[in-house]
Amino acid sequence: MVEGFEDDWEDVMPVIADLLKRARRESVPVVLVQHCGRGPSHPLNETASGWPLHEAVDPQPGDLRVRKVWSDSFQATDLRGLLRARAVTRVVIVGAQTEFCVDTTTRRALSLGYDVDLVADGHTTSENEVLSRAQIVAHHNATLGSLAVDGVTMRVLPSVVIDFA
Repeated sequence: MVEGFEDDWEDVMPVIADLLKRARRESVPVVLVQHCGRGPSHPLNETASGWPLHEAVDPQPGDLRVRKVWSDSFQATDLRGLLRARAVTRVVIVGAQTEFCVDTTTRRALSLGYDVDLVADGHTTSENEVLSRAQIVAHHNATLGSLAVDGVTMRVLPSVVIDFA
């Protein structure tokens, strides 16, 4: 997701790398979710040159891995089971494709009863013919941050205030 879109990730990758280090330091489960496109022509096919995780993610032996084919990281994956087995009730979300995977996974996590912290400066996308990257990210931060769901907490927070302790 980074190769060829480095400008989209310039500010976000250091944020994600820092959050991963902080989570690991506090022994918080880290789940690396990776989209696996179906078919050889899909840009996120596992054989594509840009498919491997970026070096800044620095996968560690204790990290959990989830491979998905839908925008929803819970759909047809073992993510929910991995979280349940570790008694996780709160998820901190960062990643790519704000308007697709980040949005869908955030909404699904809420609907499954998880408290969600969306890292405001920890997700990105590419501009489209209508909106800039900054507009897409700002729109989703505002929209997702205003979701009201009974029994769970939805917060959109800057990375510097995310606390894993």
